[in-house]
Amino acid sequence: MQFIRHYLLAVQFFTRIPVTGKLAEWVGFSPAMLRASAAHFPGVGWLVGASSAVVLWGLVWALPEVSASSWVAAVLCTVFGVMLTGAFHEDGLADTADGLGGSLDRERALDIMKDSRVGTYGALALVLIVLLKVGLLAMLLQLVPLPAAAAAGFGAHVVSRFLPLFIIRSLPHVGDTQQSKSKPLANQIGNNSLLAAAVWAGLALALLYALVPGMPWWAGVLGAMVALGYMLRLLKRRLAGFTGDGLGATQQLCEVAFYFGLVVALPLAHA
Repeated sequence: MQFIRHYLLAVQFFTRIPVTGKLAEWVGFSPAMLRASAAHFPGVGWLVGASSAVVLWGLVWALPEVSASSWVAAVLCTVFGVMLTGAFHEDGLADTADGLGGSLDRERALDIMKDSRVGTYGALALVLIVLLKVGLLAMLLQLVPLPAAAAAGFGAHVVSRFLPLFIIRSLPHVGDTQQSKSKPLANQIGNNSLLAAAVWAGLALALLYALVPGMPWWAGVLGAMVALGYMLRLLKRRLAGFTGDGLGATQQLCEVAFYFGLVVALPLAHA
């Protein structure tokens, strides 16, 4: 039962899927529970990724068979993902870009990240990340069969929600922890939680290899790991720790890097 409650709490925290009323009362909430729910972040990726894959599949099936259809499907699938998650991670990316781009001073950067307004760096980061998502999804739809492209979306959502846990594991939480939404995550993630998250991610990758064995899934994971390494180094160097916004930014970069790794490796896989 605790497994289900922690999973539903993660769904409630990271998506717009309603967990309300009697169900919310049964799930409950405490900082300790939210910290335990970190084990199920990749499980939220299962839900968001599978839903997005179904939407992408349905859109391609419904649209006429013309070259522009892949772009329209990629755009609408991205819109669906944003609506499902409430742009939670995109907001973190924008705040992180504004803070790190707006000042070289650590304390000033943290203050900027707490400002709800979006600045130039944040707006540019959002535009670029959405363009990359749409462009890479459209490329995948043109390069591989529809089932493989839909599976790629599923894999990207799961892996990109697993890897940021290593930032929680490696760095201290910084900033105004009394006001931060990520305060319950300030303590390092435990071994059991990290193992449970790894099981979620491992099962997803096993499913991908079973359903679409010809895809270079290893390249998607490698791309996402490179993005993780970049963000880990950046947050350590600039902030000497992580914030909730930094975790959101890491998820976004890992998702795009997963697609990028696949696209780059496809010619090698089919050679």
